[in-house]
Amino acid sequence: MTSSVNDQELPAASGLARVAGAIPAGSGAVVMGSGIVSIDLEMTGEKLLSLVTVAVAGLAWALLGLLRGDQMFRRRQLFPAAEGGPAGLSSVAGTAVLGTRLTLLGWRWAGAVLLILAVLLWLGLLGPQLRHRVTPTVGASFLLCVSTESLAVLLATLGVTGHAGWLVFASVVPLTLGVGLYGFVIWRFDLHQLLAGRGDQWVAGGALAISALACAEAAQAASTLHLLGGGTALRGAALVLWVAAACWLPVLLVTELISPRGSYEVQRWSTVFPVAMYAACSFAVGTTLGIPPINQFARIWTWAGFAVWAVVLLAMLWQPITLLRAGGEPGASSPPDQAGRR
Repeated sequence: MTSSVNDQELPAASGLARVAGAIPAGSGAVVMGSGIVSIDLEMTGEKLLSLVTVAVAGLAWALLGLLRGDQMFRRRQLFPAAEGGPAGLSSVAGTAVLGTRLTLLGWRWAGAVLLILAVLLWLGLLGPQLRHRVTPTVGASFLLCVSTESLAVLLATLGVTGHAGWLVFASVVPLTLGVGLYGFVIWRFDLHQLLAGRGDQWVAGGALAISALACAEAAQAASTLHLLGGGTALRGAALVLWVAAACWLPVLLVTELISPRGSYEVQRWSTVFPVAMYAACSFAVGTTLGIPPINQFARIWTWAGFAVWAVVLLAMLWQPITLLRAGGEPGASSPPDQAGRR
């Protein structure tokens, strides 16, 4: 009887292991994109849609965590995502973005737990990516910056909601480091990726956008809690970063039109996040600096982010049906993950 039970459990276990092994390294971008779209919708007053998108983010995070945890247990490897190149850092950013959204919902305890998890993931994954970096860099390489800045955003959000000044001070560390990492990556960025990238090329602009968001959130927190000289220097830096991010937007839009990439690949979630991040950072910068036109742009652009999110989500859900009809294997219809090869 025991043997029969074990025989039934083994195929299920091996099936779970196969599913975990087939998950692309950049899958955390599903959580990143859904989480930031939820924040945008909340800012525009669309509470129901905001809850739907955060529910998608939470479900995706839980499923990825379960599968990654199973993979970690079976392989006896603490950070299996480190093998996936810089795209693996999407797990850090996804965890931090979800933590930020839950904190804004009033669940500070959840935000604090996710901050701890995000920091541990960041510490485990950043070092291997820096040691084994390959040049020229690609769009996913900017996740070095994005993952770091996501910690700054969560720290500032927890600091201002909990009136914890030390968290606001702490947020300045990853904020500054993230900007430095952006310079490190952009110096070696292959501009051909703007035409050849499979969706992750958008992170070149999105990384600056989340830097602007982190700076604006830190400035707002400093002003509220009367720290860091009221955040005057941070407000100036937030505006500079927002302008720099805005300069990327027409370039990314034009290259997308010149070289359309219509088929679904997981890198397309790395398009959702930057598009939505432009609205999020504009809300933060416009509010912190008191510039209504920037806020108006954010309200309009929120719907661009939501539209891209909906299209990519539907494409992701439709992909298994397409594969079954074609009799193919997962991943057979798309080329290998660029970042994973690097």
